[in-house]
Amino acid sequence: MGTHSFGALAERYLNEHARRKKRSHKADERNLRKHVLPRWQNLPYTSIKRKDVIELVEALVSAGKPTLANRVQSLISSVFTFALDADLLEAHPCHRLRKRGVERVGQRTLSDAEIRLFWLGVVNLAKARRTGLGLRLALLTGARVGEIAGLCRNELEHIDDPARTAWIIPGSRTKNGRDHLIPLAPTARTTVMELQDLIGPEDQILFPTRSRRRAGPMRPNSLTQAMDYFGRRLTGDDEVVRQWQIDPPTPHDLRRTVETRLAELRIPKEIRDRVLNHVSGDVGSKHYNRYDYADEKRDALIRWSTALSVVLDPSVISFVEASKGRI
Repeated sequence: MGTHSFGALAERYLNEHARRKKRSHKADERNLRKHVLPRWQNLPYTSIKRKDVIELVEALVSAGKPTLANRVQSLISSVFTFALDADLLEAHPCHRLRKRGVERVGQRTLSDAEIRLFWLGVVNLAKARRTGLGLRLALLTGARVGEIAGLCRNELEHIDDPARTAWIIPGSRTKNGRDHLIPLAPTARTTVMELQDLIGPEDQILFPTRSRRRAGPMRPNSLTQAMDYFGRRLTGDDEVVRQWQIDPPTPHDLRRTVETRLAELRIPKEIRDRVLNHVSGDVGSKHYNRYDYADEKRDALIRWSTALSVVLDPSVISFVEASKGRI
């Protein structure tokens, strides 16, 4: 491999830029070695033209991988930008090249295998356990991360009664400005009780900030960053890890997963909307219907919790709850 080959340029990019400055450098290296270098390894990088980039990216689009195609195109662009900055090139074959893959916007949900990977791994580090439990709560309840980050003891009702326990988010903390009642299914209740164990008996905030400059709850982006951190520390070369790293889910995708799984359980849309605090815009629903659907929401979330335990393996959930004496 000559010093003017694309392979040599890619290696310099990894050594001098990606590994020093990018948290996603492993994904960059993997995508280069799997999707780019087999075609361009020995080509002089000065010989690679716009049409070559389009041909490579279109092959991925045609293979039904539009998201991957866009990631690879961005990566190639980064390599050539590095070459420009290093004064190795005077022209950039990707300049203003539109993304060719049509990505599924707002459609990302977690597969069964991804749920298993997420559930066990997101609480695996002691220092990340609190945020990991918060992300688990997002998957159990469909709540937004901003609502979870601000969770306080005084928002919890009947926590000692599994049949009535609930989390009531005040309207001041919800997107639509309305109080939102979330019945806590057994696994969600266990999660909340573990979070309470992590704070002092007189403390109110279940997700206290770690900042030395301010008091109060952690910021919502702390949970988003925790999700990102979980994905970045994944290792291995199995298909589930690769898919997660190629198209990393966000906390909002956990919420979308809850809605999708409830639909699969044949929960009516009206109840799914109430679980997620999506209120209909019609006049009757907005101004006159004050029924809180507590029983229907509890039934829906218990059914989801049961389905989730089957996805995970019932013995995992039973062991966790039994170890705390809370079944």
